[in-house]
Amino acid sequence: MKASGSILRIVTRRWFQAGALLVPVALGAQLGYAVPPRAPQEKPPRATEPPAEPPEEDETAQPTVYEFNPLQAESELKVGNFYFRKGSFRAAARRFEEATKWNPSFAEAFLRLGEAREKLNDRAGAVAAWTKYLELEPNGKAAGAVRKKLKTP
Repeated sequence: MKASGSILRIVTRRWFQAGALLVPVALGAQLGYAVPPRAPQEKPPRATEPPAEPPEEDETAQPTVYEFNPLQAESELKVGNFYFRKGSFRAAARRFEEATKWNPSFAEAFLRLGEAREKLNDRAGAVAAWTKYLELEPNGKAAGAVRKKLKTP
């Protein structure tokens, strides 16, 4: 019983508090008091020039600065190989390009980039990548096959 009595007190207290807020408004209306009208708000003057763009808060949106990072290049190559096996040659080519940016002397990344560009029918891009591969590893294990591909139009 005691619990229900305390709940009843809380409910009635809340009800009276809400009613106490409404009573003055209702009494004022009965006595003929009108609520004063609000003054019209003036609009702020329009700016003649567009607002300055706020600084970028997302740090990932900043352009990537490539420094020599062979671990990152190796990681990009692995992901690119995954996309290549999956058949997503455009995604693979992007990853191989990233690998070459992280490590400009990474011959395998240039070889794989050439293969991905060949699959995308980008012959000029493939030739450029394979040429760079041959510059880096003229005696590599894929060098003979790449030379054959470069000779065929």
